[in-house]
Formats: sequence, structure tokens, C-alpha cells
Amino acid sequence: MAYRWQTCEFAELNTLELYAALRLRQAVFAVEQDCAYLDLDNLDQGAVHMLCWHEGELLAYLRCLAPGTNFPESAIGRIVVSQPARGNELGRELVKRGIGHNLQRWPDQNIRINAQAYLEDFYSQLGFVAEGGIFGEDGIPHIQMVYPRSA
Repeated sequence: MAYRWQTCEFAELNTLELYAALRLRQAVFAVEQDCAYLDLDNLDQGAVHMLCWHEGELLAYLRCLAPGTNFPESAIGRIVVSQPARGNELGRELVKRGIGHNLQRWPDQNIRINAQAYLEDFYSQLGFVAEGGIFGEDGIPHIQMVYPRSA
């Protein structure tokens, strides 16, 4: 399957791309996971957005945040793969690309994520290390994990 990868600043997203990203985030995080939370947190405007398309359909998305935006370290968040696109290693490729972007852009910074706890093994396989215990965020168990810049 041929994917088209897009990495851009918020202002570079056109309205259709932004709509697709917000729709995918809502479909998975709010509807599929049955979680009422405020997705629009005013961090998108300063983020770098990574999108994966196939034949005009958005399959995967994440955002990269600069150090000091959400955490002292750089961060990756809103990591999401559409339900039909799961099981094809697309999530792994997406996170690897996010890691690569953050390490290139902020080479002296670790990368921090708030991972859903059930995905701890997935992120560990990609080099993230759990820090602290499980905590609730928007009613879903999460764990903070850090990707060391030297990994």
C-alpha cells in the first residue's frame, strides 16, 4: 500500500487536512474510546503535525511538541491510527517518524509521552521507558514514558 506522508506546521494545514485530523482524533479518542474530553487544547497551533494518507483518506496522525510546551522535554501526542488501518504496522511507522522528527529538530531533548497504559509494551518496543505509575487521564489509565535522546 502506498502511503503519502505529510509533516507540517499548523498554518500549513489546509482546512480539509485540519478537518480530517480533528475528525480522526474525535472518531477514536471521543467516540471509539467513549471518552468526553476537550481535544482542542490550544497546543495544535504550535505543534508540528504528521499525517499519513492513502488515496485521500487520513489513516494516521500525531503531533510533535517543542520542549517546554507540554513537558520540559519535547513531546509526541495525539497518536492515532484509524480503525480500518490497524494491524499493518502503520502505528509503529508513525511513532518512529515522530521520534525521528523530534530528535532531528530538538537533538538535545528526550521525548515524553502520556501513553495509554495498555500500549506500554508497544511503546517500550520502540525505545520508550516508563516513568512513574499508572494515572487516570480523562478516565483512561495512562503512564508517562520517555524516549532517551541517546536511544
